[in-house]
Amino acid sequence: MEEIEFTDMLLRMGLSLILGGIIGFERERDSQPAGLRTHMILVVGACLAMMLSLNIAYEGGGDPARLAAQVVSGIGFLGAGAILRSGFNVKGLTTATTLWTMAIVGLAVGMGYYAVAAITTLVLMIVLSVLDIIEKRFVRINVIRNITIEVHDHKGIVRDVRKTMARIADQVITFSIQKSIKSKSLRLEIVARFNRSDKIENMVEQISEIEGVKAFKIE
Repeated sequence: MEEIEFTDMLLRMGLSLILGGIIGFERERDSQPAGLRTHMILVVGACLAMMLSLNIAYEGGGDPARLAAQVVSGIGFLGAGAILRSGFNVKGLTTATTLWTMAIVGLAVGMGYYAVAAITTLVLMIVLSVLDIIEKRFVRINVIRNITIEVHDHKGIVRDVRKTMARIADQVITFSIQKSIKSKSLRLEIVARFNRSDKIENMVEQISEIEGVKAFKIE
C-alpha cells in the first residue's frame, strides 16, 4: 500500500465531483429533496474519507477500512432525511438509495477504482432514467391521492360525494368524516386509487359539480 500523493488526491476528488454531479443532476431534475449539491458533496466527502483512511493506515498502521466503514453506516441517517411520507404515499426511497450507493462510489474513487466507479454511476443513470420511463408506462399504472373536501352539511351530501368518488376513482381506500356543529359543515378526507392517466382537471370538474362543496384539495 502506497501513500496517495496530493495531485492524485485532487484527481480523485475531481472525478468524485463529476460522478456525484451526474446522479445529483438527475435527482435535481426530478425535484427530489436531495439533488445536485447534496450528491456532489456526499461523493467528495466519501472519497476524502477513503483517501484519509489509506494514508492514515500507511503512516501509522492499522485497518484502512475503519474510517471508510463509518461512512457506509452514517449515510443511513442522511438517507432517512430524504424519505417523505404523505398519507399512503412514500417519496424519497429512490433518492435515499442513490445517496447510499453514491457514497460507495466515492469510496471506490478514493481507493483508486476509477473504472468501477464510473460504470456504477452509468448503471445508476440507466436505472433512474430508462427504467423510470418503463415503470410509469407499464408497471405503476395507478397512483394514490389524498382528497380533502369541505361541504355544507345537508341531507344526502355524503352519499353524493361517495357516488362521485366511486365514479372517478378505481378504488376508495378510506373515507373519514369530521363534523363541525357550529358552522354546520363537514370535512371529508378520502384516500383513493386512481389510474395514472386520469387527468386531475377532470377530478376537479366533477368534484366541483357536487352541490354544497365549499372547498377541496387534491394531493
